[in-house]
Amino acid sequence: MVNRPVAQPDPPYLQIVTEIRRRIEAGELRSGDRVPSTRQIAREWGVAIATATRALTTLGQQGLVQAVPRVGTVVAARQPRPAPPARTTRHRPAQEADQELTQARIVSAAISIADAEGLPALSMRHIAAELGVATMSLYRHVPGKDDLFLLMADAVLGEADFPEPPPPGWRTQLELVARQQWAIYRRHPWMARLISLTRPLPAPNGIAHTERATRAVHGLGLDPSAMLYVAITLAGYVQAVAVNLETEVEAQQDTGITGGEWMESQGEALATILASGRFPTLSSISAQPGFDFRLDLDTLFEFGLQLLLDGLAVLIRPQT
Repeated sequence: MVNRPVAQPDPPYLQIVTEIRRRIEAGELRSGDRVPSTRQIAREWGVAIATATRALTTLGQQGLVQAVPRVGTVVAARQPRPAPPARTTRHRPAQEADQELTQARIVSAAISIADAEGLPALSMRHIAAELGVATMSLYRHVPGKDDLFLLMADAVLGEADFPEPPPPGWRTQLELVARQQWAIYRRHPWMARLISLTRPLPAPNGIAHTERATRAVHGLGLDPSAMLYVAITLAGYVQAVAVNLETEVEAQQDTGITGGEWMESQGEALATILASGRFPTLSSISAQPGFDFRLDLDTLFEFGLQLLLDGLAVLIRPQT
């Protein structure tokens, strides 16, 4: 019997891209018309917001749409580039593809999907379609989805670059740990959904982060529980800020403006509220010369990190 290549369905985001492209080419959506927002796409196609975001991003890469500040995503005026092939995976006989399958390839494909479409879009079937293999073949390498999540988390946590030996000073070392974690969340926003403070994953690369944080405060007079609480509190703070990363991407895609531009657009409304006299402290602060208030996540992360470490310094100093 000859094994024949089995055509795999396009991922959901490509199906959406194909349909919106059809509407543009058919004239149903003309130059300058708003295309469906991420939330409208999510409702119409029954997909996750992250999948809708990837579809709009792909349409932008093809030159079909563009984000217009204070308007949203609209049909681009310039001629679109030819659409790339729906799939780049070379179809091969299923037996040949399955023989090349490894746990590492599965995890890598899963991370790529989660990065582009979010965790809700991740499924064994979707991974199999990306790899061009039968869905059941994945289970020979990954027993189930919970095991896959663990492997994914361990893989991305292993992206941290911890120097050896560590830099001098407990504060510098904890800053390094926190910023490495923040960089990981920046690259993989979905990770914030997987991490639990009270039910930690048995991931060796995750434990390495805890080891680094506890080593930073070891020998400073803290009891063993306090040293672990330092590591957990630090990780919890980074995660708490990181849960907003996906939401910010979705909001920018929906509105076509950055967080800073959105704040500027609300200036008149906020000024009217402050002028009512109900909030005298905030009104006084905003009226100060040179007042500069930025609400981007990187700024909030750095400000909060320093406050957290200042508080930890109070705990450590009396005992050193």
